[in-house]
Amino acid sequence: MSPYDSESADRLVTAAADGEDQAVEAALRPRLLDEFIGQERVREQLSLVLQAARQRGTAPDHVLLSGPPGLGKTTLSMIIAAELGAPIRITSGPAIQHAGDLAAILSSLAEGEVLFLDEIHRMSRPAEEMLYMAMEDFRVDVIVGKGPGATAIPLELPPFTLVGATTRAGLLPPPLRDRFGFTGHMEFYAPAELQRVVHRSAALLDVRIDPAAAGEIAGRSRGTPRIANRLLRRVRDYAQVRHDGVVTAEIAARALDVYEVDARGLDRLDRAVLDALLRLFGGGPVGLSTLAVAVGEEAETVEEVAEPFLVREGLLARTPRGRIATAAAWHHLGLVPPAQPGRGAVPAQPELFGPDGARTAEA
Repeated sequence: MSPYDSESADRLVTAAADGEDQAVEAALRPRLLDEFIGQERVREQLSLVLQAARQRGTAPDHVLLSGPPGLGKTTLSMIIAAELGAPIRITSGPAIQHAGDLAAILSSLAEGEVLFLDEIHRMSRPAEEMLYMAMEDFRVDVIVGKGPGATAIPLELPPFTLVGATTRAGLLPPPLRDRFGFTGHMEFYAPAELQRVVHRSAALLDVRIDPAAAGEIAGRSRGTPRIANRLLRRVRDYAQVRHDGVVTAEIAARALDVYEVDARGLDRLDRAVLDALLRLFGGGPVGLSTLAVAVGEEAETVEEVAEPFLVREGLLARTPRGRIATAAAWHHLGLVPPAQPGRGAVPAQPELFGPDGARTAEA
């Protein structure tokens, strides 16, 4: 299991789902494609696949949904079943470690049923090889007996639709990827889309919120609906306990400051990595293991948990010589780059930097 999969539950901005998230998401989850916010390209393509299958009266092609966690892959799988009027069976790659496990699931499927296989890249190789035949020919060979006397008994399967979800499409072998008739890649959400998500969730949770507050939450949600919904719940708690329950932009900002989620969505770990990189190593370059020691974390945690968002935000860059900070990182922490690399940092004069982190003409 990677550090990304096992992010600690106390990180408010992790995209991994905990028990509370799963319970709340079940209540907030849209039921049909028309209710699903964002992912316009994937929604349009998927709508065509499903409509064409319904018109033909056949099961649609197998669907692969890839992308970072928290963007709606599980929700889309349930929407596919709802749009088809079919039951859905849910399992995950780590739960299928033997071919017999998969054979038991496949043999119990009803005609037209949707099988959702989360984290499909973590399925065992024997089960994966059995899945090839099941997807292509709707048949599996069940081995009876052992050794020279073993016999393969073909088992016919009713037509079904497999929906696979993965956060790491590159780990899927080509023979498996090729058997999916449609592949949809989920993208991070724009702030305007997340604002719509927050408004919809607030209405379902009976939270009174103004548009500016929804925008404040959306801007700190790292492009991920799951994080937006989690932040909304924490802001709701703050507004309920310390105010009159109405969420304004000021209250949302104060609440998220209490939970150490800053205006760009960085939390304690993210800022610790940047702070060490800037103050201790003058902005770099510095090796990953050295940086990890400086923040008291495992190198894998820094690399897989903190760095992807910092790189995506343009605050950190990975180079052959090590990690380096960008001008935007210096500006975000209110520091001025040293005259010579590696000499430490000094507090920034605000007028030296523009909104994008670049030096102004006066600097």
